[in-house]
Amino acid sequence: MDAVDLLIRQHRALEARMKALKASTDDAERAELLAAAGDDLSVHLASEEEIFYPAVRERRTEDVLLESLEEHLSLKRLLADLLALPIDAPTFAAKFQVLKEQTEHHHKEEEDHLFPKVMVLLDADARADLGRRMEALQQRLQRQGDPREAVADQTDEAAPLT
Repeated sequence: MDAVDLLIRQHRALEARMKALKASTDDAERAELLAAAGDDLSVHLASEEEIFYPAVRERRTEDVLLESLEEHLSLKRLLADLLALPIDAPTFAAKFQVLKEQTEHHHKEEEDHLFPKVMVLLDADARADLGRRMEALQQRLQRQGDPREAVADQTDEAAPLT
């Protein structure tokens, strides 16, 4: 699958899961949705940081990539806070809303500023190869179990742009 298409599809799926979590009033369902959203977000961010961003790093994309990595750090910090917070905590809804808004902002930034550049920089075959590599990494992380649990160890600084 084309890497840009894969990322956009994952953006919409994550947004839908977050919308369902926000709408839910059942604590058990909210906990399940948070765990699933956390796993989805974690593997998505990992595949961008480890595969996609390094592959598209070029002078015309570096500023966007550095900003994206800082946004990833913010998302990881919020997710780590939420995972440590009881689902019925008074601040849970507010903190989740901030995560949801920042996630949507990050998606818009990528889709409006980074992905159009990538479409010019990489041909369809290169994007398909990236997509395959990203999916393989995401599947491996999911098989290892609970990828969201690793986020707490990734909140000191933004991932490097290698």
